[in-house]
Amino acid sequence: MKNQRTTLITDFDNTLYDWFHMWYACFSAMLVEVERISGVNKELLYNEIRTIHQKYHTSEYAFLLEELPALRRLYPDENITVVFDPAIHAYRSARKENLFLYEGVRDTLALLRSKGIQIVIYTESLAYYTNFRIRRLDLDPLVDVIFSPPDHAVPIFSTGQNLGPSNEDKELSHARHVFLPQGVVKPNPVVLLDIVSEIGRSPSECVYLGDSLMKDVAMAQDAHIMDVYAKYGFVQDKREYELLQKVSHWTPEDVDREKAISARPTVVPSYSINKFREIVPLFEE
Repeated sequence: MKNQRTTLITDFDNTLYDWFHMWYACFSAMLVEVERISGVNKELLYNEIRTIHQKYHTSEYAFLLEELPALRRLYPDENITVVFDPAIHAYRSARKENLFLYEGVRDTLALLRSKGIQIVIYTESLAYYTNFRIRRLDLDPLVDVIFSPPDHAVPIFSTGQNLGPSNEDKELSHARHVFLPQGVVKPNPVVLLDIVSEIGRSPSECVYLGDSLMKDVAMAQDAHIMDVYAKYGFVQDKREYELLQKVSHWTPEDVDREKAISARPTVVPSYSINKFREIVPLFEE
């Protein structure tokens, strides 16, 4: 019987591109400049950054510098984004140099689309950065639907310049961007099945790809969707992860939740791939 797989649902960060590498390059470049300009101890910055990230449930808060207490105390009557323009510039320059797709992603997505395969992204990253990266990576023409959480509110003290995207055009021309309910996190097989229903498919038609055994593979298995483990995206043994831990948006409740997830029996993926292009045969069987 001919295979009827019609849809690839893929994670975004560390599955289509190396989020940890990009984030580390941007964030560490910014911190060097913040410490140089302000003279504030790095450990104090880590603690204040972690508190703000936990408040907004993201490790990519675009208005971070404006909200850091240490900087606001030092420069109460000045525009923080002007004072720390070199830090913002360093962040954006590093992002420009380090945001790129994994090898073979673009050609493989184009090949799948030529075969009539629907391409769907399901990410935990907030809409603001997800939208920007889809455009910057030129994925808009190749992706049909993107599912992500909505954005946090813009703070009233914002002066306009921030760590986020600087270009004005924020509209996607092809991909449809659908916001998930606030607070939804992986693994949640019910949400995954809702996504399958939203795109007009059945679980048997879908292949789900992700870099996390616990969050991606286990979720797909619980939803009875073919699971594929992106082995190439595993990065928790890198130096990037050490810095992320110091400024993480995870609350104690999040840590407890992760421990509970990790307590599950060992997750064995149905398929594992070392390169993104290795996903193609699953749509040809």
